[in-house]
Amino acid sequence: MKIDLTDTTASKINKALVQGRRAIGTPAVGMVLTMVIVTDEENAYDSIKAAEEASHEHPSRTLVVIKRHARTPRDRTRAHLDAEVRVGADAGTGETVILRMYGEVSDHADSVVLPLLLPDAPVVVWWPVNAPDVPAKDPLGALAQRRITDMYAVEAPIAALEQRVTSYAPGDTDLAWTRLTPWRSMLAAALDQARARIISAAVESEADNPSAELLARWLEARLGVSVERVITAGPVVTGVRLGTEKGEIVIDRPEGPLATLTLPDQPARTLALKVRPTSELIAEELRRLDADEMYAVALRGEGTAKETAAHV
Repeated sequence: MKIDLTDTTASKINKALVQGRRAIGTPAVGMVLTMVIVTDEENAYDSIKAAEEASHEHPSRTLVVIKRHARTPRDRTRAHLDAEVRVGADAGTGETVILRMYGEVSDHADSVVLPLLLPDAPVVVWWPVNAPDVPAKDPLGALAQRRITDMYAVEAPIAALEQRVTSYAPGDTDLAWTRLTPWRSMLAAALDQARARIISAAVESEADNPSAELLARWLEARLGVSVERVITAGPVVTGVRLGTEKGEIVIDRPEGPLATLTLPDQPARTLALKVRPTSELIAEELRRLDADEMYAVALRGEGTAKETAAHV
């Protein structure tokens, strides 16, 4: 069910949500969080689709904030808010409200969003493309327990990574880091099996890939070795090589959903290592809403390196 509201207010939007739930006989008590998506018209469709797919695992109220550019002189002088309310089959397993803000309303998006948050429920803010320099100090980011950015979606991802280093606050995370979860899991399992001291390391990827840089910094922090960055044709991260006194530990994924794991004195084996869609990445981030300490370690490239290297 969809309800269109023109030149509206937060109060009218709340009434429309109640009206929509009553019409389809669905209560709001099953929703576990509010997700705020801050995007533009160009990226709104894909972002909403990803959030709706993630809502099958995490039923939520999704508020999509779109700050519209003025198209006419009247738009520049008249501040107003248009909204589209979706409930039922049109909104995954939760509710979706698309907020299009014009004029001065765009400068006070937090005042519009605040009355629409689910009471006593966590708030997550996601910027699919362009995020503020300091997400925690952004008016919308300040409302959230978790703030999700995506360095891979910007024009200069490595520059964005360095910005995230200086602006990091507990609760920040990035989908460039989330994409590494399968790699990190497989590397940890491989190190458990090899039981050898790491003496060298290399990460292979396409140029300017933020996930590869985060992975290299994480390995440096956790293993206490310098990690070589090797440029390949991609796509994304294509391999990790860890040198030991017994031989190399290699995870190689030149293309496709399968990777090859090679351990010293063991036959090579094939592993599933696909590139996951955005909806899976968002769903993973919503499983834990506490501070991502390992993301902070990877950003800064620092941690308990000597202790971890000795243990491995």
